[in-house]
Amino acid sequence: MTRSIMLQGTGSDVGKTVLVAGLCRLASNRGLKVAPFKPQNMSNNAAVSDDGGEIGRAQWLQSMAARIPSSVHMNPVLLKPQSETGSQIVVQGKVAGAAKGRDYQALKPQLMGAVMESFETVSAGADLVIVEGAGSPAEINLRAGDIANMGFAVKANVPVVLVGDIDRGGVIASLVGTHAILPEEDRRMISGYLINKFRGDVSLFDSGLIAIERFTGWPSFGVVPWLKAAARLPAEDSVVLERLARGKGAALKIAVPVLARIANFDDLDPLAAEPDVDLVFVRPGKRLPADAGLVVIPGSKATIADLADFRTQGWDLDLNAHVRHGGHVIGICGGYQMLGDRVTDPHGIEGQVREVAGLGLLSVETEMAPEKTVRNSHAWSTVHDVALSGYEIHLGLTTGIDTERPAVLIDGRPDGAVSADGRISGTYLHGLFSSDAYRAALLRSFGIEGGGSNYRQSVDAALDDVAAELEAVLDPRWLDGLMG
Repeated sequence: MTRSIMLQGTGSDVGKTVLVAGLCRLASNRGLKVAPFKPQNMSNNAAVSDDGGEIGRAQWLQSMAARIPSSVHMNPVLLKPQSETGSQIVVQGKVAGAAKGRDYQALKPQLMGAVMESFETVSAGADLVIVEGAGSPAEINLRAGDIANMGFAVKANVPVVLVGDIDRGGVIASLVGTHAILPEEDRRMISGYLINKFRGDVSLFDSGLIAIERFTGWPSFGVVPWLKAAARLPAEDSVVLERLARGKGAALKIAVPVLARIANFDDLDPLAAEPDVDLVFVRPGKRLPADAGLVVIPGSKATIADLADFRTQGWDLDLNAHVRHGGHVIGICGGYQMLGDRVTDPHGIEGQVREVAGLGLLSVETEMAPEKTVRNSHAWSTVHDVALSGYEIHLGLTTGIDTERPAVLIDGRPDGAVSADGRISGTYLHGLFSSDAYRAALLRSFGIEGGGSNYRQSVDAALDDVAAELEAVLDPRWLDGLMG
């Protein structure tokens, strides 16, 4: 039988995604056929899998760590939060509908069949499957019908390792408290725990480990330090945007307004890695910096709602001032739609508002349509005359005069638009900054010689570094048993 283990957290953002990716790379380095799996993910950071559907970008990264093609079955249920209509529900890569929180709770038991089918598909032919939970099993108010944590672990009979984040404080209480409130059926699934994000002298926590085992009976499988290499990996959750404002005074400042329903913000990670780029994520309540050379408006899961919020923040005034003073703007997907003259939603896909004025920086209009475009794509930048690649995940059709100057050619098709003066552009293509030649050409247009590094190679190297750090600190008996 295929071996499996599931990492669940005492809360959100405890580092499960990176740990699963690191363990996948470690297993791959040991010659195992390993696969990642996450029954349910809630994220607007989506990827297009190699078999052509939507999955969380975390599982795309984990498949890269495992050195196997990504599949919709690695993340069978993806919830994409949006305005008014709750969350869009993607099942095995395809949109299956939308539901508000309470309605979704009633739907979960119906999704367990798809989850188990996908788990069996992922497990077939694998030596090891490493499963990532969502949120925390301590949310016992959500236990009925659960498919994300203990509901799945019990159904699939997958042992659980509980992960606690010591950096946020209270890790002993969070682990012991989880033990205390779990029903016995769930508690017996836990084989041990990991302490994550430790800083300083690990020996200072020896008494803490003794206390946790005394209260819970669970063994420790290791104390994982703050993994420096993890900073070079794409971030999944928008909570990390609180920590991403760089402010390092580099040659080019790029401002990114943090939209309420920001999507696929890891588009910006390759720019953040450039030493001569000061990437600033602008939080609500803050002004777009006047000294930015480039403003990038990222993707959005709810273009109309985020456009209204953009104006509420006063960012439209900041953006107009930026353009008047010679600044450049790039809009990606929802950000591209916002840059036009008008966005209409005749079918009410995003909610009750059926029409809204755009920012008026591109002579285009967008009409939302029910059919969703989901595909990996090869492209050519008409602006910088270089090849690039990426992916499309969007609703809507954009037309207008400025589309006669497309920003890119996607598989030979014109896509996006460029203003007459060339300073404003937009495209539906995600991932363009990951293309090294495009990024280098973009920076050169601002007088910066850079962008020559291979971004994908740097991510791959970071995965190796994370795996090496984990191998050095995890209990070797547990690790050898897991790896067989």
